[in-house]
Amino acid sequence: MEEERTERPTSIFELRPKMQLEGVVRRIELYGAFVDLGLERDGLIHISRLSDRPVSRVTDVVKEGDRVTVWVTDVDPDAGRIALTMVKPPDVEWKDIKEGNVYTGKVVRIERYGVFVDFGAERPGLLHVREMGHRFIHHPSEMFQLGDEIEVRVLHVNRRKKQIDLTIDDLLETSLEEEEEVHLPTPMEWAFKKAQEEARRREKERASAAKKSVLRAEQEEILSRTLQQLGQ
Repeated sequence: MEEERTERPTSIFELRPKMQLEGVVRRIELYGAFVDLGLERDGLIHISRLSDRPVSRVTDVVKEGDRVTVWVTDVDPDAGRIALTMVKPPDVEWKDIKEGNVYTGKVVRIERYGVFVDFGAERPGLLHVREMGHRFIHHPSEMFQLGDEIEVRVLHVNRRKKQIDLTIDDLLETSLEEEEEVHLPTPMEWAFKKAQEEARRREKERASAAKKSVLRAEQEEILSRTLQQLGQ
């Protein structure tokens, strides 16, 4: 996935969710840290947003004066409140993941039973071996390598368990159908091809006939000279 660009807004009214910012920790409280973003108000990183792991004390993660990278989770310009997080938000939110959605992602892990594909969600999705096409494969590594970029379709999503099942079955079939359509000649193309083949055949026949004619003329000339010499 592409690295996000750090933005430099000049007003709280320019802030948007998921916007990446740089700031300096100005004040620490039991419930979180306040960050100076260079705007009218400081932003708050709640203790639960300091890490993707449980945090007991704010000072275990940040201290006053630390320069930090944060993302906007919520903003209320009228109230002057800016909620921040130090946990990078996913490109694809859980609420946006639906069965049938097609994404492009990268293979980040290979197991005996399938491969895990990162397409920007909070967690990679699982492409099980049974969803890799109709041909039998002994191990997923026969088809994929780490870092491969592939197109997948969401087969099932369990938001409670945070599990995403993927498939490429119908995508492979569509790809093959499109390939066949590309190589299947139209009636006009078929007729043109046959005409070209017929023209090449006639040209070969003319060349062969011309060669035989020249050969016969040479043979007749040799025979004529021979007879003349015998008659002398």
